[in-house]
Amino acid sequence: MDKTNDAEWLKGDRHQIVRHDNDEFPDLLRQIPDPPLLLYVHGDANLLQLPALAIVGSRNPTAGGERNAFEFARHLATLGFTIVSGLAQGIDTAAQRGALAAGGNTIAFLDHGIDRVYPASNKALAHEIAARGALISEFPLGMHPGKELFPQRNRLISGISLGTLVVEAAQRSGSLITARLAAEQGREVFALPGSIHNPLARGCHQLIRQGAKLVETADDIVSELAPLVGHLLQNSMQSTATEKSARAPDGEYVELRKFIGHDPVSADELALQSGLTIDQVSSMLLILELHGEIEALSGGRYSLLS
Repeated sequence: MDKTNDAEWLKGDRHQIVRHDNDEFPDLLRQIPDPPLLLYVHGDANLLQLPALAIVGSRNPTAGGERNAFEFARHLATLGFTIVSGLAQGIDTAAQRGALAAGGNTIAFLDHGIDRVYPASNKALAHEIAARGALISEFPLGMHPGKELFPQRNRLISGISLGTLVVEAAQRSGSLITARLAAEQGREVFALPGSIHNPLARGCHQLIRQGAKLVETADDIVSELAPLVGHLLQNSMQSTATEKSARAPDGEYVELRKFIGHDPVSADELALQSGLTIDQVSSMLLILELHGEIEALSGGRYSLLS
């Protein structure tokens, strides 16, 4: 550790070093077999003390996987969970953006020095997390990222979290290493199932065969973790209802939604079934898509999202 460089870095806004023997050091990380000696924190170090859930997965997910990561993170963040991930492209990015979109907390553990940003495409996201959440690294300032550092970083992602949710992962994936570390650390492991034709679902299916909890909704996670963080969830039903009310259009939208299912349907068919004009239907479909309730498919057709 270069004390001169550290002292200079500590002059930055919201820069802090949390040492293993400090009261601010999180108890959950003290419990893992190889806790870090110190953590560089850019952001709010208090987040280290809050109940957290890790969301990890493929760097090259499907659109559906990315959407699932975003929505699970958004919903769980509204209930008070700090969403933890690794700032990688794909599922990590979607999860951390979901938490931020909810006005919730998120932590990104880095596999390099905290004075760097990798990947460069996530520079803006990193700045937003530093301003509204926390970037954290145990590596010295100036250290470059490297694949050999992934497992070391991943043990912190799983270690600080009450559970780890895997969203889309190939059978040989770094996300499975995080899941294995979580299990070894005595944390809960959750996995989203997917199509048998999707190679990115195979890692999740493998985890489920090995004992991970199959997850279809965020409530599946909440029910498992509720005994550990019951105080967070006392008002979850009310919060969820309020959030849905704020997000969901009403009035004629309620009538239109009756005719939208999981089978693709065109705007013309919806106009005929609902009695609305095609202009009304087209406008309403756009709003419903923006609210994440429906999905636009090829051929001008639409279907309901779970």
